[in-house]
Amino acid sequence: MSNKSLRILIADEQHFNRMKIERLFNQLDYFRVAPVPSLEELLTLVEYACEPFDLLVVNAALAGAKLDLLDFCLDNRQLDRVLIYDGQQTDLLPIPACGQQKVQVSHALLPDFASIQRLMALVDPRLPFVGTVISVR
Repeated sequence: MSNKSLRILIADEQHFNRMKIERLFNQLDYFRVAPVPSLEELLTLVEYACEPFDLLVVNAALAGAKLDLLDFCLDNRQLDRVLIYDGQQTDLLPIPACGQQKVQVSHALLPDFASIQRLMALVDPRLPFVGTVISVR
């Protein structure tokens, strides 16, 4: 059973991308998802949050040249885990998922169901389907 109290933040300028990623989380029974369209909103939510976010899923291009996204995520105590996708846009080297690492960088244009499922196995170890594949239509 998934941990319904996990707080997930999705940051991408494209509405379609935010909604697609949110639906992937919903398929895994996660519904405390906050999608944000801009760097400014992301920074505001993270800075003024009463408690840390369990997961941030962010498009690397969102920060542009305004912010070193990798350093921001590594140094921020308000973010427990982070997936930066489309890392090729900003020349970030891929960092694969690992139990101890706070930040994962992917060159994929968008995370797919399998990558979200693997990520959530690290974020929410109570999941019953760790190691199994669920088909999605």
